[in-house]
Order: sequence, then structure tokens, then C-alpha cells
Amino acid sequence: MNNNLNKTVQFIDLGLIDYQEGWDTQEKLFAQIIDIKVGNRNLASEEQKTTPNYLLFCQHPHVYTLGKSGKIDNLLLDENGLEEKHAKFYKINRGGDITYHGPGQLVAYPILDLENFFTDIHRYMRFLEEGVILTLAEYGIEAGRIEGLTGVWLDSIKQENPRKICAMGVKSSRWVTMHGLALNVNTDLNYFQNIVPCGIDDKAVTSMATELGKLLDVQEVGAKLKGHLGRLFEMEFA
Repeated sequence: MNNNLNKTVQFIDLGLIDYQEGWDTQEKLFAQIIDIKVGNRNLASEEQKTTPNYLLFCQHPHVYTLGKSGKIDNLLLDENGLEEKHAKFYKINRGGDITYHGPGQLVAYPILDLENFFTDIHRYMRFLEEGVILTLAEYGIEAGRIEGLTGVWLDSIKQENPRKICAMGVKSSRWVTMHGLALNVNTDLNYFQNIVPCGIDDKAVTSMATELGKLLDVQEVGAKLKGHLGRLFEMEFA
């Protein structure tokens, strides 16, 4: 293991980007880090290279993605239906079931070597959730977790009307992460009616705009989320 820890994170805002292009970007950076780690195994400690870290923010055109443990039955559209909705569909290599990405949704892809931070996937997931919870609190939205369910939820305590506001799904190999979280800011929630979100059919989906009754500046929300993630992980942004 490389003892030269690197907490510097290169932040990249990809803007509105096609899902496949964003996925390819993730895969390229992910492979770059893995290659360095594999190469370091045969080097003395003082010769080992530090591994880089990245945090990508973006939005995607309408798209549905199905994780490795997901069921295709949770997509309620056929090819014609997808075409009518101007949406694409991909089976991908993250955990979790099916979800939707679209304009007005803030997507964050941390591509981190967790050996630069801590080697604990559970803690990693909880930090991602906490970053979103703290961001929502700045807008007066009280959010939290529901035991046994990943992501960030409203009405998470009494659960009289629990609704998901942020979905999460990650992949990790050799402690390197990819994929991440999707926070509904100004998201068109009608698109969620075409799936069983995350395979959960008894809970609703919401957005910041729905809860507050107004559209928000996605860039502003992103800046707040970036700040909270930075503090939680003790990142230094390049």
C-alpha cells in the first residue's frame, strides 16, 4: 500500500453530458487509478506513486440505469416507450436497482482511492448521504436515512409519507470508487412513474423544487454539496 496519502481531489463540472460519455469518463479515470495501484505493488514504498482523486458533477439527458442487482421488470417502458419519452436505458456495473437521471438533477461521481482517506465502504456511503443531508438543511429541508434503505429520505423518522430525494449506487474495486449519488433538485418527477425506483414500490420520490415550491439554482446547490463533501472527507480541491 502506498504510504504517501493524497487527499487532493480534482473537481470537474461536466455540465449536461450524455450518460454514456459520462460513464466513459468515469471508467477512464477509474482505470487510471487502478493501473497506478497495480504498478505500485511491485515497488518499494519510497518509489510508489500517489494516486489521484476526482469528483465529477454533472447532469444527464433523460436516462434510466439498471444496477447489477436490479430487475429489468422495474423498467415499465418498452423500446417504443423510451423513444416517446426521449429517454435512453443502460445496464451498468454499480450496485442497486433502477433509477432515473435527467435535467435538473445534480449527479455526483466521486472517483476516489479510499486508501487516501479510509478503507470503509459503509463509512463512505454514510459520508455521501451526510453531505446531501447537510446540503438540504441549508435550504430548510429536514432529511435523513431509513434503516435498510440506501439514499436520503424525507420524513425518515415517523415515515408517514417517506419520500426519496437522493438515490445512491456505487462500485468499488481495490478501494477505488465510481458512480455515486443523484440529488433531485429541479427534476421532472413524472419520469419516475415509468420505473419502480430502486425496486421500492411503496415509497414516493420527491425533489427540492417540489418541497420548496420553487426552482433552485443547481450550480448553487452543487457548490454547497461540494463544500460539505470536502469537509467530511477532509478533501483539498485542486
